[in-house]
Amino acid sequence: METVAGNPTAPRTGGTRTAHPPDEPAPGGARDRARGALLGLAVGDALGAPAENMRPSEIRRRWGRIEGFVSDDPAGTDDTEYAIFSGLLLARHGSELTVTDVERAWRLWIADVDEGPFRGAGFSERGTLENLRRGLAAPISAQHRHAWSDGLAMRAAPFGVFAAGRPAEAARLVAVDGRVSHEGEGIYGGQAVAAGVAAAMTGASVTSVIAAALSVVPMDSWTARSLRRAVTAAQRPYPDRLTGERAVRSAVVVGGYPWTDLAPEAVGLAFGAFAAARGDFRTAVLTAVNMGRDADTTAAVAGALSGALHGASAIPRIWSDAIGPVRGSCLPSMRGHHVVDIADLLVAGAPEAAAPDEPPGPAARTDEAAGRGPAEDGEPGPGRDRPGPDGPAGRPPAQDSAEAGPARPGACPTGAGAVSR
Repeated sequence: METVAGNPTAPRTGGTRTAHPPDEPAPGGARDRARGALLGLAVGDALGAPAENMRPSEIRRRWGRIEGFVSDDPAGTDDTEYAIFSGLLLARHGSELTVTDVERAWRLWIADVDEGPFRGAGFSERGTLENLRRGLAAPISAQHRHAWSDGLAMRAAPFGVFAAGRPAEAARLVAVDGRVSHEGEGIYGGQAVAAGVAAAMTGASVTSVIAAALSVVPMDSWTARSLRRAVTAAQRPYPDRLTGERAVRSAVVVGGYPWTDLAPEAVGLAFGAFAAARGDFRTAVLTAVNMGRDADTTAAVAGALSGALHGASAIPRIWSDAIGPVRGSCLPSMRGHHVVDIADLLVAGAPEAAAPDEPPGPAARTDEAAGRGPAEDGEPGPGRDRPGPDGPAGRPPAQDSAEAGPARPGACPTGAGAVSR
């Protein structure tokens, strides 16, 4: 299989980058926004990792309010390493990317790597790799019980970077990538994120970024409803920040479901945080982190959107300097790659004179009811007006269990140097 030039497991820079790159691009340019998107993803991932699967009340009891890294050695999960994986694949194939290319990359870079027991990610990645190792091919490889997860949304930002100003193309490409591992709402979540980043890369308004995300997914989908409900809740006035965060959570969280990686929920929370912050990077990321649930992914998505909108220069230096080359804690074949290098590759490979997509449809509606009033942790009822994915294989179980479920099996360890999901 052809991949990135040379050995696909060898980092382009030799894996020696340890801090902020010296060749900082001009603020507001394509490279600055591209680096902002992927550094924003990595920063949000690392900030949110300690709060993953937690309720806001649990976060407050442990740390008060998270306002920065809560570890001297901040690390993330699998989000960043899978984003690098998809970014390298996209940099190699560009707009010609096919499902066959993606499947071959999954087999060569992940499934066929002798790494012992798989510890590379959450349920959707584990189910995909089990299917691939059994000999199943895409799109059948995506037919597992977690095809609706946020595993595609977490790696969608590179597609928005590549297709800057072209939300529909970003959505098309991320769906090609996603057909190996996701179906239905899992695909829609990735498309919303990719399209939002593509719009943000041009400096679009917050409202236009949200409209771009909604323009590429079915308006009657669970993802679109969750996104609209979260944004509606985020845009209302509240007496304080905590009340606003509770309202956003209440609008979309499926409280009785034990797993927190539902794509419609995570994407809704991320866009809600982005809207509540009016695109400000620091506020958006910390809002996502302090809402808990799948906090690494929601903060990674909020960071990608805000980073693309304002560029790497808007990310607090103390946070961006903490992002080094990944060490392959989740994906050994990604060891040594830095998100900044991936951003530069994607900008270099993007069409220079590509015409932008037609403007998206009407701006995101802000008159939709946001559901019942917020409870202490913003937990709604079963959310009967938000249907889950079609088919028994993708439908969440009855909403009769406690919110806080166990961590996703196989999730990337948050050890030293791991920058991830």
